Amino acid sequence: MSGDFGEGAITETRTMRGRPWACLRQFSVFMENRVGNLTDLMLHIERDDLRVIALSILDSVDFAVARMILDNYERGHELFELSEFTVFEADVIAIELPDDSQPIVQICQPLLRAEVNIHYAYPLMFRRQGRGAVALHVDDLDLALQVLESTKLRVITEQDLADDDENL
Repeated sequence: MSGDFGEGAITETRTMRGRPWACLRQFSVFMENRVGNLTDLMLHIERDDLRVIALSILDSVDFAVARMILDNYERGHELFELSEFTVFEADVIAIELPDDSQPIVQICQPLLRAEVNIHYAYPLMFRRQGRGAVALHVDDLDLALQVLESTKLRVITEQDLADDDENL
């Protein structure tokens, strides 16, 4: 093995835009559970003209975790890199709800058949042609994407968020 591992290596950008990977990046922001912290976080994000596409709050007596998807991952990543917030990132799959009487079931059943576990899910504030969407964190992203795309369910990408400003 070469001793110059990494020297001169080209690193890819962090963005998912324009790449075949159909996941969205979720920011998980850890903060003390006290009055005003969520407002401070939202002011920090929205003052830079970023929009929150999805938000889920987990709380306990002492702390809270705000899971969120922003309309522009790159700008959000840079914003959090320069901030004092404790932030972790994860990939999630966003699926447009199918036009069906049981849209969530239509998403869950194929994943169940493939034995893909859904760790958690939450809605997106994103609508296309009157349809909502849901974000899923799963235990096997590659398999989940393969299964969902084979069922003709529409996976929402970062580019969809960038292109769809007027629908929010």
